[in-house]
Amino acid sequence: MRSRLFLIAGLVVVALVCIRLGIWQAHRLRERRAANAIALAARSQPVVTLGEASWDSTLVNRRVRIRGRYDHAHDIVLRGRQYGGVPGVEIVSPLLAEHGDRAVLVNRGFVPSPDAATVASDSLREPGPVTVEGIALPIGSDSGAPLQHGGRTTWARLDREGLRSRLPYPLYPLYLRQVPDSALPAFPRRLEPPPLDDGPHLSYAIQWFSFALIALIFAGIFARRREPSS
Repeated sequence: MRSRLFLIAGLVVVALVCIRLGIWQAHRLRERRAANAIALAARSQPVVTLGEASWDSTLVNRRVRIRGRYDHAHDIVLRGRQYGGVPGVEIVSPLLAEHGDRAVLVNRGFVPSPDAATVASDSLREPGPVTVEGIALPIGSDSGAPLQHGGRTTWARLDREGLRSRLPYPLYPLYLRQVPDSALPAFPRRLEPPPLDDGPHLSYAIQWFSFALIALIFAGIFARRREPSS
């Protein structure tokens, strides 16, 4: 009898924990949807043409246009990417703006690579003054985990502090994800803006609530089970 009570109590505790986790995921879902609504509103605004004084965090998710020259000597390779199931890398190039002494990082897009790390970026250069249009996004502050291979450095992600120490000029606080344009070269393949979706939170919430229901059902089954007569 005592062991059965302990089992029922344990199942109830499991159910309560699962319910709490489900509520947490539902809260995360509401936060994500609110952020998506803000991002969608920003993306629907007219294109902003940038000068030196107009660049700040209010431009996140805005469509931005800027003119300058790429510094291909400091191209950045983001490893471990895939597009349509094909492994590859993403090429990020510093664009030296026409006005001022800063550079903006431009994610120029995806390039196939069998090992998702090695690419001949020299063949992907775009010389001369260029006008770039893209979605402005924040540069991460986590470790970009740079790796040396074959005399080239690749990064897992953009890392603001790590890149500042390696580039000979200051950076704008945001980077541009260049939007697709049929007038641009086929590679790098320009990427669509990051999707504004629910992410995994809805499915996680359903899973946690399902686990809670299962635990409560089993607790009820054990509570109703009769003790075998002696």
